[in-house]
Amino acid sequence: MPRVLITVPEKNAQPYRFGIDRKTVSLGRGSENDIVIDCGSVSVKHAEMRRTDLGYELVDLGSTNGMKHRGVRYDKMALFSGMSLRLGDVNFDFTVTEDELEAIASEIVIAEIPPPLSASADIHVEESPEPDPEPVAEPKPKKKPAPAARPAPQSSGISVGMIVLFLILSAAAFITGLSIRHKKETGETLIKAIVNKSDRVEKAVPPAEAPKK
Repeated sequence: MPRVLITVPEKNAQPYRFGIDRKTVSLGRGSENDIVIDCGSVSVKHAEMRRTDLGYELVDLGSTNGMKHRGVRYDKMALFSGMSLRLGDVNFDFTVTEDELEAIASEIVIAEIPPPLSASADIHVEESPEPDPEPVAEPKPKKKPAPAARPAPQSSGISVGMIVLFLILSAAAFITGLSIRHKKETGETLIKAIVNKSDRVEKAVPPAEAPKK
């Protein structure tokens, strides 16, 4: 429990303790205060000690002689454990343990946590719409490979040669048959007949006359 020690000049020190659940503690000469200080330098309603998020603070209520810390007058000041100040001519000593400060801090944390929702509370919780499923991409048909170009048929040299050879052989056979037939009919070979005919033609042509001088 936080502790306040009040020391009036020429009187014994008077300790006061209070629970951390107290939000305010009033100090003054009037009997209505939580801590009554019997001293002429203290106003009827001199000061008030208040709970804060970090602990406690002392606030002057417009007293005549005010409150001072190390000779400096303040209207409001934060209190820490072991702090000593003066209300008029009266000493004010404040003490609070670390456990008590942690308890105060825990109360603040608990107060900030919102209470659970009542089952009967008429509260509509809007459900977030489920995201539309992503469209599944259809597999693209695989392109068939283009057929390989077939090489243009090349003319075969062997076939042409065979045709030429066939024509030559056919002509030779025709000439041979014609020569045999001519020999049977005339008694001489066809070649000899062609030669004799050529000679006769040459003899029949008169020699050309020499030009006159």
